[in-house]
Amino acid sequence: MNDQAVHQSTDDLVVVTTESEGAVRTVTLNRPHKRNALNAPMLTQLQQLFTDEPAATERLTVLRAVGKSFCAGVDLKERDTNGMAASASAIEDMLHAVAMYPLPVVAVVHGDAIAGGNELALHSDLVVAAASARFGMSLAQIGLAPTWFLAKKIMEVGGPVFAREMLLIGDPVTSARMADLGMILRSVPDAELDASAQTLIDRLAANAPLSVRAMKGVLNRQMQFRDTIEHADVDAMVETARQSADAKAGILARLKGDTASFTGQ
Repeated sequence: MNDQAVHQSTDDLVVVTTESEGAVRTVTLNRPHKRNALNAPMLTQLQQLFTDEPAATERLTVLRAVGKSFCAGVDLKERDTNGMAASASAIEDMLHAVAMYPLPVVAVVHGDAIAGGNELALHSDLVVAAASARFGMSLAQIGLAPTWFLAKKIMEVGGPVFAREMLLIGDPVTSARMADLGMILRSVPDAELDASAQTLIDRLAANAPLSVRAMKGVLNRQMQFRDTIEHADVDAMVETARQSADAKAGILARLKGDTASFTGQ
């Protein structure tokens, strides 16, 4: 590799690595002992990596992860610490940076991509996933609800019927079904994931960079109209759920491996 940097948090546990080789930059989630669950330092690092102007030689960024999972979502043990309690703005800001990055972002997904991990994959431009990968939004199962920003991405890529299934039921969905629905580019046998991803990466890198950058700008701008729809009342409902006794019980049960019983309070 001709350029390599490591972004590491002060606790020496959260690591996001970046490597650049020619036209391709690779950003890797490297918190395998926590199934790459997102905490505040990781969100900050990812946001910065996708906010900075691309290097002159870069034509696309590849998003990967190490360990058994792509990303298990926000770290529930740290949800109410490290500045993550006040709002969902940290994850929204990070995902917005990924989506608005001026060059294509390709997510290569293995294992689970759940909640915030699911959103991270879907905010990328193109997703190639292993056949064993699973995608999901399990928030309803622990008493939480997605913000306007997070829910609209599911609606945008999956349509209203599937969005209801993914959000209201919350069970994981296979990568094959995600591909059939057009939510990801393709699902491939596990052993072929790297080769299939590399074929796509090479194809993108060979295209005219000014054309690709302009096209991504056009696509992003056309999808931003939903941001202008009034949704303060919905935000209030989401925050009520987020602060509820059900949410506290649901998160505690999930951390213990149990199933919560909800009271609607």
